[in-house]
Amino acid sequence: MGILLYGSPSIEVSFDDRALTHLQIVITAKLRRRESFIFSWTDSADEGSGRSSIWLDPSSTLYYRFFGSRVPSINREWIDVLMNSANSGGGLYFTAEPLPRRAK
Repeated sequence: MGILLYGSPSIEVSFDDRALTHLQIVITAKLRRRESFIFSWTDSADEGSGRSSIWLDPSSTLYYRFFGSRVPSINREWIDVLMNSANSGGGLYFTAEPLPRRAK
């Protein structure tokens, strides 16, 4: 389980390491281009099940903490889904990894 820390004092948001790696790629790409956007996710039942959002811009303080030592393989399709979301008017909304497409 990884953690995204945002701001100071920080807000802690937990994602598994695989999801956090994919989010890091998308968030970094947007911020590298100096683009601001909203990032939203559904809270776990432990956190009250609601929905949370943060505003990200190039001056945001972010810290990614991974608990596993290995970098997971990257699912390009998931990156595309997340990036399309991030580029939309509603901003980046975390979604679970899509199932692999079946070969024809």
